[in-house]
Amino acid sequence: MFEVQIIDPSQDSRWDQFVEKHPLGWVVHLSAWKKVLEKCFKHMKGYYLVLCDATTMDILAGLPLFEVRSWLTGNRLVSIPFATLCDPLISSNEQMDMLFNSALKLSRDLGIPRIELRSFASSPLINNNRMVRDDFYKHHFIPLDKKPEELKKSFHRTNVRQRIRRAQNVRLGHRVADSGSDMMAFYELHTKTRKKIGLPPQPYTFFKELWETFSPSKQMVLLLAERNNTTLAGLILFKFKDRVSAEFLASDEQYLNVSPNHLLFWEAIKSAYHDGYKVFDFGRTSPNNESLMTFKNRWGTQVVDLPHYFYPENAFKPGEMLESSMSYRIINKMCHCSSESVCKLLGRICYSHMG
Repeated sequence: MFEVQIIDPSQDSRWDQFVEKHPLGWVVHLSAWKKVLEKCFKHMKGYYLVLCDATTMDILAGLPLFEVRSWLTGNRLVSIPFATLCDPLISSNEQMDMLFNSALKLSRDLGIPRIELRSFASSPLINNNRMVRDDFYKHHFIPLDKKPEELKKSFHRTNVRQRIRRAQNVRLGHRVADSGSDMMAFYELHTKTRKKIGLPPQPYTFFKELWETFSPSKQMVLLLAERNNTTLAGLILFKFKDRVSAEFLASDEQYLNVSPNHLLFWEAIKSAYHDGYKVFDFGRTSPNNESLMTFKNRWGTQVVDLPHYFYPENAFKPGEMLESSMSYRIINKMCHCSSESVCKLLGRICYSHMG
C-alpha cells in the first residue's frame, strides 16, 4: 500500500537522502534549493509531494511543487522554479499518476488551476494525457567518456580550439572564486551580459544566497577568468553526483577578443573529467537564441529536448509564443536602452512575478 504526503524537506531528513539515492535527483531537488527560493522570492512557497510505502514510510517518489503567485503573470504551481534541469523523482508512470492526482488536489485546495512540470530524463515516464507537452527548449551536454584532449578533437577547429589556444597564448589566468566580492564581480558582469541580450538580470540576492548555501559543499563553483587583476568573465557551475552543469556565463564584451569564455568552459570540462564526473551540461537554450545554440553546438555536444508539461490544456503557452509576445519584446527593448542600474531594478521587478 502507498500513501501521498506533503512534507517540509528542511524538517524531514528523508528527503535529501532520497534525492541523493534517486537516479534523477539533482541539486535543485535538495531542501536547500527550497530555502533559497523562499528567502529570495516572497511570491513562492514550496510543497513537496512524496509517495511513501505505507508500512515503512520510506519515500518511493517525489514531486516538488512551488506555489507562484502573481497578479501580473498569473498564479500557478511550478516544478521547479529557475531550474535548468529537473524531473519528477519517479520510477514509473504509475508513480507519476499518483503524484499528479495529489497535485490536482493541492491545486484545488490552493485555488490555483495551472500546473507546470519541467522534465529532463523522466519524460518517458510522464505518459499523461491530461497534460500538454512542449518541446521548445533544448539541452546540450557532453559525455565525459574520453580524456579531455580526445574530447577536444570533436570541438570546432576555428571557433573553439583556436579560441582556447588564443586565451592560453595571451596568458589569461583562471581561478576558483573564494569570496563574496568575487560573486559581486561576477554579478556586475552578469548584468552587462543580460543587458546586451535584452534580458533583465536575476536579483543579486538570488546569486548571493546560492553562493552562501551551495559553495561551502562545492555543489556550486564560480570560475573566473582574469588578466592584470581584472575579471573578464565568470562561469557558475552546479555539481551533484555524476554531473557538472554550466548554469550562468557572464563576460565583459570588450575582452571577448581574448576568448575568456572559451577558456572557462575548457577548464571546467577538464576539471569535471579529472574529478570523476560523467557528464558536462551546457544548460537550457531557446532555439530563438541562434548565437547561443551555435556556440554550444561547436563543442561537440549532444542535443535533446527539455519537455515542459502544462495543465490544463488552455494554460499551455508555448515557449516560442512567450518569446514573441508583446510584453517580452517591451522588456527586451527596455533592457537594451536602459542603464545597468535600471536593468537591475527591472530584474527585481520582473523576477517578483516569475518562476
